[in-house]
Amino acid sequence: MSEAPAAPLPVSAETTPLTHLDLLVVPPRARTGWRMLPARVAAMCAVELQKLRHDRTELYTRAIQPALWLLIFGETFTRIHAIPTGGIPYLDYLAPGIIAQSAMFIAIFYGIMIIWERDAGILTKLLVTPTPRSALITGKAFAAGVKALIQAVVVVVIAALLGVAMTWNPLRLLGVAVAVILGSAFFSCLSMTIAGIVLTRDRLMGIGQAITMPLFFGSNALYPVAVMPGWLQVVSKVNPLSYQVDALRGLLLGTHAHLALDYGVLVLAAALGILSASSLLGRLAR
Repeated sequence: MSEAPAAPLPVSAETTPLTHLDLLVVPPRARTGWRMLPARVAAMCAVELQKLRHDRTELYTRAIQPALWLLIFGETFTRIHAIPTGGIPYLDYLAPGIIAQSAMFIAIFYGIMIIWERDAGILTKLLVTPTPRSALITGKAFAAGVKALIQAVVVVVIAALLGVAMTWNPLRLLGVAVAVILGSAFFSCLSMTIAGIVLTRDRLMGIGQAITMPLFFGSNALYPVAVMPGWLQVVSKVNPLSYQVDALRGLLLGTHAHLALDYGVLVLAAALGILSASSLLGRLAR
C-alpha cells in the first residue's frame, strides 16, 4: 500500500514573493506614521477643491473687489502722486498688495465652512476616520491656498490689462504662487482657530469682518511702512500680510525685498496656524 502524499508545509507570505493570486487575498501593508500624512493631506485638499466644480460663482464674484481697487483706487492715486513709491507708478506698487488682499479675504472666512460642516455632521465623520487632525487642517488650508492662487491669477490678468509692468519669469511666478499659498494657509488656519473658539457662524462673521480691515490697512499693501506712524509700524512688523506683500512686490516688480525673511515668516506663521487650528478642532466638533 502506497504512502499518502505528505501535506505541503505552510508557506509564510512574508518569505515568498507575492503572486497575482496572493494580491487577491493578502491586503497591502498599511502606511503608518509620517508616510500617510502627504496622502491624507492631498485627499483632503482634493475634496475641498471638488466643491469648485459644482459652484464657481465665488471665483467670479470675488474678482469684482480687486478689480475695483485697481481701477478706482489705483488709477486715482496714480494721478495725484500722494504716496511715495520709490519711483514706480502707484498702480504697479498697489497690484501685489491687492493680490495679497484678495487671497486673504478668501481665506479669512474659511472657518465658516468648517462650522457648516460641523452643523451638517460632516466634521464628526471626518474625525472618526484615521486621518490625523493636522492632516485634515493642512488639507483645508492648502485648498484655501489653491483657491487664492486662482484669484491671484485673475488679479494678475487685470493688472496686466491696466499696463502694470510685472515680470513673467517662470521661477519668479513660482515664488509668487508659493507666497500666495503660504499666506492663505495661515489666514485660513487663523479663521479655523477663531471658529474653534467662538463655535458659531454669526460670531465668526463678525470677528472676521473686524480683523480683515486692520490686517489690510496695518500692512504695506497700500503704502510703505516708512510713512506709517510709529505704532502702526509695529503692527506692520508682526503682520504676516506685510511679509507676503513684500515677497510679492519683490518678485513681481523687482523691487528690493527680504525674500528669505518673508518666506521664513510665512512658513512659521502657516505652521503655527495649522498647530493652533488642529488643537481646537476637537472642541469645534463637540
